[in-house]
Amino acid sequence: MTQTPSRTLDLTRDVALLTADLMDIESVSGNETELANAVEAALRSLAHLEVVRDGDSIMARTSLGRAERVILAGHLDTVPLPTVPGSRGTVPSSWDGEVLYGRGATDMKGGVAVQLALAAELANPTRDVTFIFYDHEEVEASLSGLGRLQERFPDWLEADFAVLLEPTNGTVEGGCNGTMRFHATTTGRAAHSARAWMGENAIHAAAEILTRLRDHEPATVSVEGLEYRESLNAVKIWGGTAGNVIPDAATVEINYRFAPDKSVEQAEEYVRNLLSGFDLVRTDAAAGARPGLDRTAAASFVAVVGQEPKPKYGWTDVARFSALGIPAVNFGPGDALLAHTDNEHVEAAAVRACLAALRTWLS
Repeated sequence: MTQTPSRTLDLTRDVALLTADLMDIESVSGNETELANAVEAALRSLAHLEVVRDGDSIMARTSLGRAERVILAGHLDTVPLPTVPGSRGTVPSSWDGEVLYGRGATDMKGGVAVQLALAAELANPTRDVTFIFYDHEEVEASLSGLGRLQERFPDWLEADFAVLLEPTNGTVEGGCNGTMRFHATTTGRAAHSARAWMGENAIHAAAEILTRLRDHEPATVSVEGLEYRESLNAVKIWGGTAGNVIPDAATVEINYRFAPDKSVEQAEEYVRNLLSGFDLVRTDAAAGARPGLDRTAAASFVAVVGQEPKPKYGWTDVARFSALGIPAVNFGPGDALLAHTDNEHVEAAAVRACLAALRTWLS
C-alpha cells in the first residue's frame, strides 16, 4: 500500500533543484521512511513503470521487451548530520551560487535525483531499465536494503549491466576493491610494572605485527585494464588493564583492501602468510567486483561518457551486483572525497551533466 507522503516531489523540475528537494527530507540511516514515501508516490504516478516497495526500499521498472536490461541503483539514506556549529553539510540544504551544500549532496542524493528524473522522462528507453532506491547503505551490511531486495525479489535484480550512482566526479569507475578485517592478538603474562621481569608484555609482542605491516609493499594489480591499488594497514590497537600492570593481551585490528582479481579466500590466505605465527581472527569480509567493461552495455556507456574509466579503490555495492553475475560500474555526480564531510556539496552542473550522459545512453 502506498503511504501518503508529507512532501511531494516534482520529478520534472531541474534535476539540481530536485536534488535540493531530496536533501531537504532528512533521511539518516534508519529514518528513511519520509523520503521513501515521497519517492514511492512520485514513481507510482508514472503509468509506464511497475513499482514495488519493501520496507523503505522502492523498485520501479519498464517492461518493453528490449534486448538488454540495465539497473540504475542508489541509496536513500545518509550518514548522521554534522554536530560542528556553522557546518554547511546539514539539513536543510543551502545554495552558494550554483553550488548546493548539505548532507547527502554527494552521497548520494544528486545520484538519486538523476535516477528519478530519468524514471519520469524515459517512457520509451532503448534498454529496459530497473530503478532501485534502497535503505540502510551507510550502516552494517546485514541491514542493507539492497541485500534484502536480492533475497526477496531476485527476479527484479536480473539484468545485463548495472550503474550505481555513487559520486565519481562524472567518471566511470569500474568494479571495486574487496575489503576484510582481522583481529591479531598477542598474549603475555601479567605482572606489576615495578617487577616487569616477572611478566611478559603482550603489547611489546605486537610490535612484530606492526613492523611487518609497516614494511609490507602494497601491490597494484591490473584487472581488465584498470589498475587497482591495494592497501594493508593496522587501523586500531588496544591492550592493557592499568598504568601499573604489564599487559597480558593486546589486539591489533587490520584492514586489507584487495584487488578484484582475488577471492575472499585468496585474500585471507595472503594476510595469513604475511602474519604467520600470530593468532588471526577474520571479523568480516566482502569480495570486490571485476569491472566488466568488455560487456556490450558497459562499452557503450563508457563511449557515451567519453572519459577514460578508472578503478574504484573503495568497496561499494557494485560488488553485490557482481556476485549476481551482473557487471557494474560506479557513475555519479560529485566528489567522493566530500562525502560525509561537514562541507559536503555538489555543483549543479555536475548533476545536470550526469543526467545528460545517462539520458543519451538510454535514449
